[in-house]
Amino acid sequence: MSDATIENSQMQTTLRVLSFVGTLLLTFIGLTAVTFFISRFMAVDPVLGVVGDKAPQAVYDKAREAMGLNQPIPIQYLSYLSKIAVGNFGKSVMTSHPVLEDLLHFFPATLELATIATLLGVAVGVPSGVVAGAKKGKWPDQVVRIVGLFGYSIPVFWVGLVCLFIFYGKLGWVSGPGRLDIGYDDIVTAHTGVILIDSAIEGEWSVFHNALSHIILPASILGYFSIAYIARMTRSFMIEQLSQEYIVAARIKGRSFWGAVWKHAFPNIMVALITVIGLSYASLLEGAVLTETVFAWPGLGLYITKSLFSADMNAVLGGTLVVGAVFIGVNALCDFLYRIFDPRLSRA
Repeated sequence: MSDATIENSQMQTTLRVLSFVGTLLLTFIGLTAVTFFISRFMAVDPVLGVVGDKAPQAVYDKAREAMGLNQPIPIQYLSYLSKIAVGNFGKSVMTSHPVLEDLLHFFPATLELATIATLLGVAVGVPSGVVAGAKKGKWPDQVVRIVGLFGYSIPVFWVGLVCLFIFYGKLGWVSGPGRLDIGYDDIVTAHTGVILIDSAIEGEWSVFHNALSHIILPASILGYFSIAYIARMTRSFMIEQLSQEYIVAARIKGRSFWGAVWKHAFPNIMVALITVIGLSYASLLEGAVLTETVFAWPGLGLYITKSLFSADMNAVLGGTLVVGAVFIGVNALCDFLYRIFDPRLSRA
């Protein structure tokens, strides 16, 4: 390969990277604009969240000016954008802490919950979907379809309350709401914010087991809904692939049925599955509000909900941006994984 060819290839790679980074940056700026302008047109007055609804007009006006809300909205947005560029999301009215500090405190709890739920979803949902697709119309397929139907039909808060009543209240198999029993608070230093990891790092296995006992029920409930979604999509992808001619050709050449399923059909649904799993994970990170509420789980969803009820718009905006950044990051990760699992893209 000539030096000119190598140089041209490196230049194309650099341009692709710059284009990718630029797209991510523009997407994030667009996200900040949408969330900011929506917040300004909501029927929530952030000034009242600071001074209260019985404050004198002079106090109200002074607070409004201090918050910069007397300026034109485009100027407010540019000011906000310049602040978040340096990590300044403002101060939370609800906690009296910087919003960034709150986000760093609450997000690991949601990350921990959603990650375990997604791992359950992948570990059970993918093989279940493959078997259901391979055995279309037979009893394994019917079982997976029924499980998926319940997963889409039953309200998550109802499932959470029933499971709490049975497994915690009646049977005592798991611990109740919260991340830890009060006696285990502040024993482990927050290295990552994820209690299971931090307690394992420090060898505090009593804390680890207590945290595991608390998380297993909410993670299993979220994992069940993840299983329902992933299994249904995997089944659809597998049915489509098994109807292709290359599967018939593989069988004619002597490949066993399950060999054709796992060696030929399954690799061809990997790219589509990456998208499904990525979207499922991102949805759990931002959509676990009801589960966090039922189980008093101190995560990002519960933080945003309480902030909204408190008219704490700095916190709501900060939390919403984190959720949006998660979706952007997951999509970026999916694009990267596409190039690993799809050789056509890796050569592009």
